[in-house]
Formats: sequence, C-alpha cells, structure tokens
Amino acid sequence: MPVPKYYEMYKPILFSLKDGKLHSLKELKASVRDYFNLTNEDMAELLPSKQQTYFENRVGWAKTFLKKAGLIESPARAMFLLTEDGKETVAKNPEIIDDKYLLQYEQFKPFYYSLSSNKKQQASPNNVKEMDKTPEDVMNEAYSEIHKRLSSDLMEEILKLSPVAFERFVLDLLYKMGYGAFEGSSQTTPRTNDKGIDGIIMEDKLGFNLIYLQVKRWNPNNVVGRKELQAFLGAIAGKGGKGLFVTTSKFTSEAVEYAESQHIILIDGQKLVDYMIEHNFGVSTKTVYELKSIDTDLFDEYDYE
Repeated sequence: MPVPKYYEMYKPILFSLKDGKLHSLKELKASVRDYFNLTNEDMAELLPSKQQTYFENRVGWAKTFLKKAGLIESPARAMFLLTEDGKETVAKNPEIIDDKYLLQYEQFKPFYYSLSSNKKQQASPNNVKEMDKTPEDVMNEAYSEIHKRLSSDLMEEILKLSPVAFERFVLDLLYKMGYGAFEGSSQTTPRTNDKGIDGIIMEDKLGFNLIYLQVKRWNPNNVVGRKELQAFLGAIAGKGGKGLFVTTSKFTSEAVEYAESQHIILIDGQKLVDYMIEHNFGVSTKTVYELKSIDTDLFDEYDYE
C-alpha cells in the first residue's frame, strides 16, 4: 500500500506512547508500520530525490507537527513522551486526529500557517484541509515534473541525430559513465560490414574485456522485440565479449526475459535520458538547492541536562 500521509500517522504515534513511558523513535516507527501493515517494500520507497524514504520523511514531519501542537515532547534525543494535552487526547480517543484537530492548540497555529499556502484558512479553522503533502513532497513532485520535461526535451534532440551520429553519441555517453575511459577505448564499426555490431568498447587497454554494442535510434512507438536481440546475440556469439543493446524506444517483455537469460544488458529510451541527466551529459546545472538537516554527530559531543 502507499505510505500514509503524515497526518494519518498522528494517531498511531500518540497511542504508541499511551503508557506514559519514554519511547524511542525506532519504537514509534514500528508502531506506525504495524498500524498500517506496511511491507518492507512500502517502507523502502524513496522520494524522487533518492535521499530519504517516504516513510522516514512523513514520520519525521508527523512527530514535528505533534511536538508543535504540544501533544508530545522529546526530553532526550530520539526519545518521546506524551504531554498532558497528549494524554488528554489519547483518553478522549477522537475518531480523527488531523491538522484541523491540532489547530485547537494555540501554539500550533503560527507553525501551521507559516507552512500553509492558503492564508485565508487562518480566520476559519473549521475550513482547514490538511496540506496533504510535506514540504519535501511538494519539492520532489516539482523535481519529478522538471525531470520529466527535461527527459522529453532530451529525447526530442536525440531523435534528430542521424543513425551514425547516434552510435557515436552512445559511445560518448558510455565514456562519460566510465566505460572504456581511456584514449582509443571505443569505436564504431564500419556500416558496410558491421554484422549487427555498431560499436566496440575496450574495458582495459589491452582489449581483454570487450563490450559489443548495438543501437537502435527508433521512434518511441516502435518497440524492440526478441528477434532483434536474437540477431544481436548471433552477431557477438563466439567473440567472448559482453553485449549491450541501446534503443530510444522500449523493449517488449519477451525481449527483456530473453536478454536476462542471455546476459545482454538493455538500455531503453527512459534509461538513456536518465543516464544523461545523472552523468551531466548533454545537460547543464541551472540551479542547486541544498536541503539541510541537523548534524546529530556534532551534538553528541556536548553534555545534556
């Protein structure tokens, strides 16, 4: 199941502290996990930035909101306890505990409204709707949209290349990725006698390890099937090298299964542009935003009361 929204975690976090004892952040996370029956795969899903999981991010914001509302406190690092207001909330056991519920606490309002984009809600808490997304959710969704648009723009440019230029283009990208990263390590093959091999990459200077390359600059709607991979395998059979098949389109499921069984590496159009962006090939950095968090190692050097 999808990882719950941050405000959906309020209740399991509060009730995991109902015994009035100190509990660790690890215990709170376990309570949220069990409450929603989340799988390891659910909890491992990463934000688009790849820097944190959705689960970690939303648990973090949930405990922050509950602390700002004064329902929980943290007397020691990564340890949590119900406040008197928190105990009262647990005793009442309201059906729903969300941002609207937290807005009954005056200390929560300045924090909440500083994050909310709808300032009109400040005069009417009864009309409050949860922000639904944490600030990181918003930023990562924006990042994903920008990434999608850039991917589309890159593919448009790639499809303008001639087939010969595309072969050289792929070899240059692989060089940027570190494959055959020395002079003369890669070459395209003569088109009159390539026998289904479009390029060759030497992984070592003596040429003991070779990667044989076939590329298809095809329209994205023209998928690569098993027969193309079989022909490629026939071309490299007996050469003792590795096979890499690159296309601007997609591979059929049968082609993917066949490639896995024959140890042929596949790069489709989406992977191609993703690698370009990851390795700064054909793109340049426009703006850099730094998201910073507390350096707990530094604070470990100091004594606490």
